[in-house]
Amino acid sequence: MNNSYFVHPSSIVDDGAIIGENTKIWHFCHISSNTIIGKDCNFGQNVFVAPNVKLGNGVKVQNNVSIYEGVECADAVFLGPSMVFTNVMNPRSGVSRKNEYKKTIVQEGVTIGANATIVCGITIGKYAFIGAGAVVTKNIPPFALVVGNPSRQIGWMSEKGEKLQFGDDQIAICPLSKEKYKLSNNKVEKIS
Repeated sequence: MNNSYFVHPSSIVDDGAIIGENTKIWHFCHISSNTIIGKDCNFGQNVFVAPNVKLGNGVKVQNNVSIYEGVECADAVFLGPSMVFTNVMNPRSGVSRKNEYKKTIVQEGVTIGANATIVCGITIGKYAFIGAGAVVTKNIPPFALVVGNPSRQIGWMSEKGEKLQFGDDQIAICPLSKEKYKLSNNKVEKIS
C-alpha cells in the first residue's frame, strides 16, 4: 500500500497500476493493472477502471462508472454517476473484438452528466458539457453544451460551467469568472 494515496479496504488495486498522490479510491472499486491515474483524483463507490486507461490530474469519477480500455481523460474531467463508456462499435458475446477497441478522448475540464453514454471512437473537446442522459455518438467541440438521444448541441459553456450568452458582437462573458469568450465559425475560444 502506498501512503501517498488512499484506497478503501473494500477496493482492489492490481499490481502495475500507477496512482498519483492524494488520489482517493472509495468503497468497492477495482483499478486494473497498467492503468495510469493522476494526482488529486476521486473515485466514488463501485468504480471499475480497465487496463491501459489513462486519467489526468483532478479527475472526479462518481459512483457506478466503468472506464474501459481505450478511454483517455485529461485533467479536471468530471464523470457523473452511472455514466457509460463503450469501447467496441459492434459487440457480440460470441465474437472476440479485443483487437477492435476504439480510442475515446475526453479533453481537459469536460463534464459528463449522470447516465450519459459515450459511444467509442470520438473526442470530446475541452470544457464541453454533456447533459445527464445524453447519448454521444460523434465528436463534440470545445465548450459545447449537448443533451438528448442522440445528443445535439443546444449552446456553449464556460470553463466554470456557466452557460454562455453571445451578443451581436459574438462575445460572451462568463457570469462567474467574468472571462470573455468569442464565437467565430461555430467555434468558441476564451479571449481573456
